[in-house]
Amino acid sequence: MLDVPGLRFSGSKPQKTLWQNSSPRASSCSGYSRPSVFLALALVVCLAAGACCFLTGCKRSQPAAGPEGSASSLPPLSDPTLAVLGRLDAPLELRFYSILDPASVSAADSAFSGRVDQLLSAYEQAGNGKLKVVRYTSQSNLKPNAPAADGIQAFNIDKGDPCYLGIALAYKGKKESLARLSPDYEPAVEADITRAIARLEDATQPVPAPIAVSQLNTGAVQQVKALIPDVTSVSVDDARRLIQNANLQELNAAKKETDAQVKEAEQRYAQAQAAGSEADQQAARQRLEQAQADQKEKLDAIFAKAAAQLEAFQQLKAATR
Repeated sequence: MLDVPGLRFSGSKPQKTLWQNSSPRASSCSGYSRPSVFLALALVVCLAAGACCFLTGCKRSQPAAGPEGSASSLPPLSDPTLAVLGRLDAPLELRFYSILDPASVSAADSAFSGRVDQLLSAYEQAGNGKLKVVRYTSQSNLKPNAPAADGIQAFNIDKGDPCYLGIALAYKGKKESLARLSPDYEPAVEADITRAIARLEDATQPVPAPIAVSQLNTGAVQQVKALIPDVTSVSVDDARRLIQNANLQELNAAKKETDAQVKEAEQRYAQAQAAGSEADQQAARQRLEQAQADQKEKLDAIFAKAAAQLEAFQQLKAATR
């Protein structure tokens, strides 16, 4: 799922996620009087907490998380997502269906479901009280036909109990759904959720006048025409899938490259910390922060390009009517 507000890259992929960071460790101390030990321990805890906050990239303040985990353990949301959430002016409900039969679902799929759960907790925290996540994790708390009514797709029916892994969204009487999430598209999960929210917001707004083709992003128009020569014969949903697939390879390549850069920066920081040089630690911290910023910038650029392509397609299609 890419946006990006705009795109629906349904599913997710089982790679190292953007929010997985390492935390520095505090050292222990011994051989001092009881008051000295207490003071030393307090100092070490403070220093370790500060370093952990820095490495996890805490650039936004968030309230403490609930039972799903502390705020610092939740994945950071992108700026486009925060912008979309900031426009909510009514309650939004996200229904997370994660009903997985251990006999037919792999451990990797279960772990992926857990990461999606944490991502939804981050959405709830950033929703300023307007976003609520409802979780369905077993057949016992599931009403008959509820998944089908919400557009959630059952799978592994031939292997045992029906499994569900999807998200339904309800806002101002309108619905959107991500029918089945897949680990194969994990980097796009946030973009898919955000775009679904944006579509619900757009559906409640007055319809704007069509934009003249001459006012569109020229690059996006050319890319769409190359990908979809006849826009009149392709639906918006089909176009979304075509654009998703066209950008997925670039997304995966960028994610792999930037993951390697972040990992290298983390290792350098750990080495500098072990060496005990404050100057080396400062330089390593700066490299790590820059690597994380570069990663976010590259992925956001791909999301934005995909969103521009979908918008261009919609306007090209409207111009042919």
